[in-house]
Amino acid sequence: MKIKTKEALTGYAFASPIIAGFTVFFLVPFIISIFYCFTEGIGTLKFVGLKNFNSLLHSSSFLLAVKNTFEFNIVCVPLIMAISLLFAVMLNKKLKGITYFRSFFILPLVIPVASVILVWNIMFDQYGALNKLLVFFHITPVEWMRSRWSFWILVIVYIWKNCGYNVILFLAGLNSIPKDFYEAAYIDGAGKFACLKAITIPLLAPTGFFVFIISIINSFKVFREAYLLAGKYPYKDMYMLQHFMNNNFYNLSYQRLTTAAALMALFILLLVLALFKFEANNGRSLDKGAIKKKKNQHSNNS
Repeated sequence: MKIKTKEALTGYAFASPIIAGFTVFFLVPFIISIFYCFTEGIGTLKFVGLKNFNSLLHSSSFLLAVKNTFEFNIVCVPLIMAISLLFAVMLNKKLKGITYFRSFFILPLVIPVASVILVWNIMFDQYGALNKLLVFFHITPVEWMRSRWSFWILVIVYIWKNCGYNVILFLAGLNSIPKDFYEAAYIDGAGKFACLKAITIPLLAPTGFFVFIISIINSFKVFREAYLLAGKYPYKDMYMLQHFMNNNFYNLSYQRLTTAAALMALFILLLVLALFKFEANNGRSLDKGAIKKKKNQHSNNS
């Protein structure tokens, strides 16, 4: 037996519990759910073709959930990446007491979600602390969770909860950049902004791509926070795809649930494939640019 084959078999042997668990608890149920997308009924199933997809695409509640989820991703993902990168650059400086600030950003990762949401409920409830403060200053109280503000409260919760993890990833990427690059740039007269533009951001691109993917995945997990904040039927601006699927599960509308899950999975798959394609093309263009630059330098020296 070849060494590579033996190593591969050993690897599969160690990975077999994970593969078995993934197959039983994820892959097989997903295949069954795809079958449900083309049927109707609970006990006796009847094949209906694309009827469930057509019905779902004409459902006002589903379209509202898609719109809110899309808006949430458009707002949250770029915002959390910018904030995380800013804090990571700040925390990467060798400043006194910086360890305490790092602990502050990691803290939301270890606090239970229910405890976090309890604090936010105390703040933004109709009779909560923030409205009492407004009354104290003779300002009309706001129904925070029954207005457009509910969307932005969810955005703030998402950023506060997930920012620390992204900061850790960006810090790891920043620490992997050789310090010699910055020293050479400073000797050539480059400023901090020029170093950020020419060194930090290009070399941090792979980490940024990974953070981007993780941020999108985490944005689809915001249902826990939204559910604990406003329940099964929140204000219309907080109604996400996860609310739609959760409510259909309670109503035993398995066909609508599985159809929505299939469309959501298809969208995420296409998005991730497009992002990986973009990253691969961007990497090739950077490599070509570096090769061209070296050729130009070589011709100039000659």
